[in-house]
Amino acid sequence: MSHIEIFDSRYARLKAVDWDFTDASQDSLASIHPYPARFIPDIPRELISGLGCDKGAVILDPFCGSGTTLLEAQRAGFESVGIDLNPIACLISSVKTKELPPEFLPVAHDVYEQAKNTFDGYVDIPTIPNLDHWFKPDVQKALSSLLTHIDEQSDVNLKNALKLALSSIIVRVSNQESDTRYAAIDNNYTANDVLESFLTACNKIHEAKKRNSVNLECSKIFNQDILSVLASDFDKPVGLVITSPPYPNAYEYWLYHKFRMWWLGFDPIQVRTFEIGARPHYQKKNGQTEEDFRKQMSSVFDLLSDVLLSGGHVCFVVGRSVIKGKIVDNAELIRNVAENHKMVLVANIEREIAATKKSFNLKYGKIKTENILIFRKD
Repeated sequence: MSHIEIFDSRYARLKAVDWDFTDASQDSLASIHPYPARFIPDIPRELISGLGCDKGAVILDPFCGSGTTLLEAQRAGFESVGIDLNPIACLISSVKTKELPPEFLPVAHDVYEQAKNTFDGYVDIPTIPNLDHWFKPDVQKALSSLLTHIDEQSDVNLKNALKLALSSIIVRVSNQESDTRYAAIDNNYTANDVLESFLTACNKIHEAKKRNSVNLECSKIFNQDILSVLASDFDKPVGLVITSPPYPNAYEYWLYHKFRMWWLGFDPIQVRTFEIGARPHYQKKNGQTEEDFRKQMSSVFDLLSDVLLSGGHVCFVVGRSVIKGKIVDNAELIRNVAENHKMVLVANIEREIAATKKSFNLKYGKIKTENILIFRKD
């Protein structure tokens, strides 16, 4: 059961919420594309409801992932800004939070037919490391043919939605055993299976968007390293920040999306280089430490201090890490960083994480709880 500490009586209403969210569930938009450790929507929904956001300000998620906070902000009637280094995360967030063009399904069928008709001719296949090991020749050709006709689209929102559909099937039609198991197996996918799977994915996106339409579009999504974002990049002030930073030494988002990035023309090696928290940074002999994570979070709070309105709130959802055998209390680390930036801790909520309702992949460190820290900028 969640344990709630309130340090300012004005926030006593937060005690009425069961922050464990044992009955939490994802809506159909969450399933349009695979993504590890999705943020459960109940957390940002309750934080937005309980804390609010100044009119004319935006809600920011500086580690937006698959866009859960952005979508909940829209549903509550607020503009939102998301930042993520991972281009696949930004693609998912963009499609979730922007209007799906009405011609999406007819164009998807056209792309399907064009790819089918041109499959027997020459198809330019991208250069991807170990491509033949991970993708059968006909699968390579089918994916390349679809991508060629997707790239012919001029409408950005339409192209992004089609690319998301393609991205969602890439691992499934590969020789990779699963999204999280990187062993090669001999699957039986054919070129026709690839084309049919693409069309099915397009229909899935269309149905999910139809059931979850929002009137307000996300104001901006930065596909950028958070440590390189400047206050001048924002055209509106921030009234509320809700995020869950990557836990150090806990996960490798770049690896999960590696083949998707290669196929869509992105560079997963660059993402790996700058990805905060990624396990390779901590596994090397002279690798990163708790102090590196502290410095990274301090840089994030430098930005938040500049863009956040006085009286605005910063909410971090974070659990512990294990680095070189040492348990690191990331919640205490974030608290110290925030308070060094003159932000006041108003609530600390420790929530239990149901095994099937994790907001993060907790295999590493066997984490069973996480903290929601709420700060106010006075």
